[in-house]
Amino acid sequence: MMDLYLLRYFLAVVETGSFTRAADRVFVTQPTLSAGIKKLEAQVGQALFERSNRRVFLTEAGTRFLPRAKAILHECNMAMQALGQAESAPVLRLGVLTTLSNRAVGELLAGFKAAAPNTAIEIVDGTEQELTNRLDDRSLDYALSIHRGEGPEKALPLLEEGYVFILARGHKLAGRARVSAADLSEDHMVVRSRCEVLSETSRYFTDHNVRPRLVYRTPNDSRAIAMVAAGLGGTVVPESLVDDRVWPVRLQGFDYRRRLALFRPRYELPQAAAQVGQGFEDHVTSVWGG
Repeated sequence: MMDLYLLRYFLAVVETGSFTRAADRVFVTQPTLSAGIKKLEAQVGQALFERSNRRVFLTEAGTRFLPRAKAILHECNMAMQALGQAESAPVLRLGVLTTLSNRAVGELLAGFKAAAPNTAIEIVDGTEQELTNRLDDRSLDYALSIHRGEGPEKALPLLEEGYVFILARGHKLAGRARVSAADLSEDHMVVRSRCEVLSETSRYFTDHNVRPRLVYRTPNDSRAIAMVAAGLGGTVVPESLVDDRVWPVRLQGFDYRRRLALFRPRYELPQAAAQVGQGFEDHVTSVWGG
Protein backbone atom coordinates (compact mmCIF):
# COMPACT_ATOMS: atom_id res chain seq x y z
CA MET A 1 0.00 0.00 0.00
CA MET A 2 1.27 3.46 -0.93
CA ASP A 3 1.69 5.90 1.97
CA LEU A 4 0.00 9.28 1.54
CA TYR A 5 2.98 11.15 2.93
CA LEU A 6 5.04 9.92 -0.02
CA LEU A 7 2.53 11.50 -2.41
CA ARG A 8 2.82 14.76 -0.47
CA TYR A 9 6.60 14.60 -0.82
CA PHE A 10 6.19 13.96 -4.55
CA LEU A 11 3.86 16.92 -5.09
CA ALA A 12 6.05 19.20 -2.98
CA VAL A 13 9.00 18.46 -5.27
CA VAL A 14 6.87 19.04 -8.36
CA GLU A 15 5.57 22.37 -7.06
CA THR A 16 8.90 23.74 -5.83
CA GLY A 17 11.25 22.19 -8.41
CA SER A 18 13.75 21.49 -5.65
CA PHE A 19 14.33 18.81 -3.04
CA THR A 20 15.57 21.44 -0.60
CA ARG A 21 12.51 23.70 -0.93
CA ALA A 22 10.21 20.68 -0.95
CA ALA A 23 11.68 19.48 2.34
CA ASP A 24 10.99 22.91 3.84
CA ARG A 25 7.44 22.76 2.50
CA VAL A 26 6.63 19.44 4.20
CA PHE A 27 8.69 20.15 7.34
CA VAL A 28 11.25 17.35 7.01
CA THR A 29 14.98 17.26 6.35
CA GLN A 30 16.24 16.90 2.78
CA PRO A 31 17.66 13.39 3.40
CA THR A 32 14.29 12.29 4.77
CA LEU A 33 12.48 13.66 1.73
CA SER A 34 15.01 12.12 -0.68
CA ALA A 35 14.62 8.74 1.02
CA GLY A 36 10.84 9.08 0.73
CA ILE A 37 11.03 9.80 -3.00
CA LYS A 38 13.31 6.78 -3.51
CA LYS A 39 10.82 4.64 -1.59
CA LEU A 40 7.96 5.93 -3.77
CA GLU A 41 9.93 5.25 -6.95
CA ALA A 42 10.64 1.72 -5.70
CA GLN A 43 6.93 1.18 -5.04
CA VAL A 44 5.88 2.32 -8.52
CA GLY A 45 8.84 0.60 -10.17
CA GLN A 46 10.00 3.62 -12.20
CA ALA A 47 12.01 6.81 -11.76
CA LEU A 48 9.71 9.81 -11.31
CA PHE A 49 12.32 12.59 -11.44
CA GLU A 50 15.41 13.50 -13.40
CA ARG A 51 17.89 15.22 -11.12
CA SER A 52 20.24 18.05 -12.11
CA ASN A 53 22.46 20.39 -10.10
CA ARG A 54 19.85 23.17 -9.99
CA ARG A 55 16.38 21.66 -10.54
CA VAL A 56 14.55 18.39 -10.79
CA PHE A 57 12.24 17.50 -13.65
CA LEU A 58 9.51 14.93 -14.07
CA THR A 59 10.29 11.88 -16.15
CA GLU A 60 7.69 10.61 -18.60
CA ALA A 61 6.51 8.21 -15.89
CA GLY A 62 6.38 11.05 -13.37
CA THR A 63 4.26 13.13 -15.75
CA ARG A 64 1.78 10.28 -16.07
CA PHE A 65 1.79 9.71 -12.32
CA LEU A 66 1.19 13.38 -11.39
CA PRO A 67 -2.58 13.70 -12.10
CA ARG A 68 -3.26 10.41 -10.30
CA ALA A 69 -1.30 11.53 -7.26
CA LYS A 70 -3.25 14.79 -7.19
CA ALA A 71 -6.55 12.91 -7.48
CA ILE A 72 -5.69 10.58 -4.60
CA LEU A 73 -4.71 13.42 -2.29
CA HIS A 74 -7.76 15.40 -3.35
CA GLU A 75 -10.11 12.59 -2.33
CA CYS A 76 -8.34 12.27 1.01
CA ASN A 77 -8.55 16.04 1.56
CA MET A 78 -12.25 16.01 0.73
CA ALA A 79 -12.87 13.13 3.13
CA MET A 80 -11.04 14.92 5.94
CA GLN A 81 -12.82 18.17 5.17
CA ALA A 82 -16.22 16.46 5.27
CA LEU A 83 -15.44 14.93 8.65
CA GLY A 84 -14.05 18.21 9.97
CA GLN A 85 -17.10 20.17 8.92
CA ALA A 86 -19.34 17.70 10.68
CA GLU A 87 -17.44 18.10 13.94
CA SER A 88 -15.99 21.61 14.03
CA ALA A 89 -16.23 25.21 12.85
CA PRO A 90 -16.12 26.02 9.09
CA VAL A 91 -12.63 26.17 7.60
CA LEU A 92 -11.43 28.51 4.84
CA ARG A 93 -8.27 27.24 3.14
CA LEU A 94 -6.59 30.23 1.50
CA GLY A 95 -3.48 30.48 -0.65
CA VAL A 96 -1.59 33.78 -0.60
CA LEU A 97 0.92 34.87 -3.22
CA THR A 98 4.31 35.34 -1.56
CA THR A 99 4.79 38.79 -3.12
CA LEU A 100 1.64 40.32 -1.65
CA SER A 101 2.00 42.94 1.06
CA ASN A 102 2.09 41.30 4.50
CA ARG A 103 0.34 44.27 6.05
CA ALA A 104 -2.38 44.45 3.42
CA VAL A 105 -3.11 40.71 3.67
CA GLY A 106 -3.11 40.88 7.47
CA GLU A 107 -5.57 43.78 7.50
CA LEU A 108 -7.78 42.00 4.96
CA LEU A 109 -7.95 38.83 7.06
CA ALA A 110 -8.41 40.75 10.30
CA GLY A 111 -11.51 42.36 8.83
CA PHE A 112 -12.89 39.00 7.73
CA LYS A 113 -12.19 37.39 11.11
CA ALA A 114 -14.06 40.23 12.80
CA ALA A 115 -17.05 39.55 10.54
CA ALA A 116 -16.82 35.73 10.79
CA PRO A 117 -15.18 34.98 14.15
CA ASN A 118 -16.15 31.29 14.14
CA THR A 119 -14.38 30.55 10.87
CA ALA A 120 -10.95 28.92 11.02
CA ILE A 121 -8.57 30.24 8.34
CA GLU A 122 -5.73 28.05 7.09
CA ILE A 123 -3.08 29.95 5.11
CA VAL A 124 -0.60 28.61 2.54
CA ASP A 125 2.05 30.86 0.95
CA GLY A 126 3.19 30.13 -2.58
CA THR A 127 4.18 31.28 -6.03
CA GLU A 128 1.60 31.59 -8.80
CA GLN A 129 2.30 28.06 -10.01
CA GLU A 130 2.30 26.56 -6.54
CA LEU A 131 -1.08 28.12 -5.75
CA THR A 132 -2.51 27.00 -9.10
CA ASN A 133 -1.37 23.44 -8.42
CA ARG A 134 -2.97 23.49 -4.99
CA LEU A 135 -6.24 24.80 -6.41
CA ASP A 136 -6.13 22.05 -9.03
CA ASP A 137 -5.56 19.29 -6.49
CA ARG A 138 -8.19 20.91 -4.25
CA SER A 139 -5.98 21.31 -1.23
CA LEU A 140 -6.98 25.02 -1.33
CA ASP A 141 -10.41 26.59 -1.57
CA TYR A 142 -9.37 30.11 -2.59
CA ALA A 143 -6.16 31.90 -3.57
CA LEU A 144 -5.06 35.53 -3.80
CA SER A 145 -2.77 35.66 -6.81
CA ILE A 146 -2.04 37.35 -10.15
CA HIS A 147 -4.87 37.75 -12.62
CA ARG A 148 -3.92 36.61 -16.11
CA GLY A 149 -7.26 37.16 -17.78
CA GLU A 150 -9.13 34.20 -16.29
CA GLY A 151 -12.91 34.43 -16.51
CA PRO A 152 -15.21 35.19 -13.53
CA GLU A 153 -15.98 31.51 -13.05
CA LYS A 154 -12.34 31.07 -12.01
CA ALA A 155 -11.26 34.42 -10.60
CA LEU A 156 -12.65 37.72 -9.32
CA PRO A 157 -10.45 40.64 -10.53
CA LEU A 158 -9.37 42.93 -7.71
CA LEU A 159 -7.03 45.91 -7.43
CA GLU A 160 -4.33 46.81 -9.96
CA GLU A 161 -0.94 48.36 -9.25
CA GLY A 162 2.32 49.28 -10.95
CA TYR A 163 5.96 48.64 -10.09
CA VAL A 164 8.49 51.14 -8.77
CA PHE A 165 12.21 51.10 -8.07
CA ILE A 166 13.01 51.67 -4.39
CA LEU A 167 16.12 53.28 -2.94
CA ALA A 168 17.39 54.07 0.54
CA ARG A 169 16.01 57.41 1.69
CA GLY A 170 19.55 58.74 1.93
CA HIS A 171 20.37 57.83 -1.68
CA LYS A 172 21.50 60.64 -3.96
CA LEU A 173 18.50 60.02 -6.23
CA ALA A 174 15.96 59.99 -3.39
CA GLY A 175 13.57 62.87 -3.85
CA ARG A 176 13.21 62.38 -7.57
CA ALA A 177 9.97 61.06 -9.06
CA ARG A 178 11.51 59.29 -12.07
CA VAL A 179 14.90 57.92 -13.07
CA SER A 180 16.36 56.25 -16.15
CA ALA A 181 18.41 53.07 -16.41
CA ALA A 182 21.49 55.24 -17.03
CA ASP A 183 20.90 57.03 -13.72
CA LEU A 184 21.34 53.67 -11.97
CA SER A 185 24.37 52.48 -13.92
CA GLU A 186 26.69 52.75 -10.92
CA ASP A 187 24.19 51.44 -8.37
CA HIS A 188 23.96 48.01 -6.81
CA MET A 189 20.97 45.71 -7.17
CA VAL A 190 19.00 43.70 -4.62
CA VAL A 191 17.09 40.93 -6.40
CA ARG A 192 13.70 39.68 -5.24
CA SER A 193 13.92 36.19 -6.67
CA ARG A 194 10.15 35.61 -6.67
CA CYS A 195 9.25 38.88 -8.38
CA GLU A 196 6.74 38.32 -11.21
CA VAL A 197 8.59 40.80 -13.45
CA LEU A 198 12.12 39.61 -12.64
CA SER A 199 12.86 38.68 -16.26
CA GLU A 200 11.41 41.97 -17.51
CA THR A 201 13.52 43.90 -15.01
CA SER A 202 16.71 42.17 -16.12
CA ARG A 203 15.85 42.77 -19.76
CA TYR A 204 15.09 46.44 -19.08
CA PHE A 205 18.61 47.12 -17.82
CA THR A 206 20.26 44.90 -20.44
CA ASP A 207 18.39 46.66 -23.25
CA HIS A 208 19.76 49.97 -21.94
CA ASN A 209 23.28 48.51 -21.75
CA VAL A 210 23.28 48.87 -17.96
CA ARG A 211 24.32 46.02 -15.69
CA PRO A 212 24.03 47.00 -12.01
CA ARG A 213 26.12 44.90 -9.67
CA LEU A 214 24.10 42.20 -7.89
CA VAL A 215 24.80 42.33 -4.14
CA TYR A 216 21.94 40.31 -2.66
CA ARG A 217 19.35 37.82 -3.89
CA THR A 218 16.48 36.59 -1.74
CA PRO A 219 12.95 35.13 -1.98
CA ASN A 220 12.05 37.11 1.16
CA ASP A 221 10.52 40.45 0.19
CA SER A 222 10.72 41.88 3.70
CA ARG A 223 14.43 41.09 3.85
CA ALA A 224 14.99 42.61 0.41
CA ILE A 225 13.30 45.86 1.41
CA ALA A 226 15.27 45.97 4.65
CA MET A 227 18.51 45.65 2.68
CA VAL A 228 17.44 48.50 0.39
CA ALA A 229 16.62 50.63 3.42
CA ALA A 230 20.09 49.82 4.79
CA GLY A 231 21.65 51.24 1.63
CA LEU A 232 22.94 48.01 0.06
CA GLY A 233 21.20 48.62 -3.25
CA GLY A 234 17.85 49.15 -4.97
CA THR A 235 15.18 46.85 -6.32
CA VAL A 236 11.88 46.75 -8.20
CA VAL A 237 8.75 46.15 -6.09
CA PRO A 238 4.96 46.42 -6.52
CA GLU A 239 3.67 49.73 -5.19
CA SER A 240 1.93 48.05 -2.25
CA LEU A 241 5.27 46.88 -0.80
CA VAL A 242 6.65 50.41 -0.41
CA ASP A 243 7.00 51.62 3.18
CA ASP A 244 8.42 54.73 4.85
CA ARG A 245 11.96 53.31 5.09
CA VAL A 246 12.57 53.60 1.34
CA TRP A 247 12.08 56.08 -1.50
CA PRO A 248 10.09 54.93 -4.59
CA VAL A 249 10.90 56.24 -8.06
CA ARG A 250 9.45 55.42 -11.47
CA LEU A 251 11.71 53.79 -14.04
CA GLN A 252 11.40 55.52 -17.39
CA GLY A 253 9.92 53.10 -19.90
CA PHE A 254 9.19 50.42 -17.32
CA ASP A 255 5.41 50.42 -17.33
CA TYR A 256 4.54 46.91 -16.18
CA ARG A 257 1.53 46.48 -13.92
CA ARG A 258 -0.11 43.59 -12.13
CA ARG A 259 -3.72 42.86 -11.33
CA LEU A 260 -4.62 40.76 -8.34
CA ALA A 261 -7.54 38.35 -8.23
CA LEU A 262 -9.33 36.07 -5.83
CA PHE A 263 -9.25 32.63 -7.41
CA ARG A 264 -12.33 30.58 -6.70
CA PRO A 265 -12.65 26.88 -5.81
CA ARG A 266 -12.23 24.42 -8.68
CA TYR A 267 -15.04 22.28 -7.28
CA GLU A 268 -18.38 22.62 -5.48
CA LEU A 269 -17.82 23.31 -1.81
CA PRO A 270 -19.93 21.62 0.85
CA GLN A 271 -22.78 23.82 2.06
CA ALA A 272 -21.14 25.17 5.21
CA ALA A 273 -17.87 25.92 3.42
CA ALA A 274 -19.74 27.50 0.50
CA GLN A 275 -21.48 29.93 2.85
CA VAL A 276 -18.16 30.91 4.41
CA GLY A 277 -16.62 31.23 0.95
CA GLN A 278 -19.34 33.55 -0.30
CA GLY A 279 -18.84 35.74 2.75
CA PHE A 280 -15.11 35.83 2.07
CA GLU A 281 -15.65 36.73 -1.60
CA ASP A 282 -17.93 39.59 -0.58
CA HIS A 283 -15.41 40.84 1.99
CA VAL A 284 -12.43 40.72 -0.38
CA THR A 285 -14.23 42.50 -3.19
CA SER A 286 -15.46 45.20 -0.81
CA VAL A 287 -11.93 45.87 0.44
CA TRP A 288 -9.76 45.19 -2.63
CA GLY A 289 -12.29 45.50 -5.43
CA GLY A 290 -10.84 47.31 -8.45
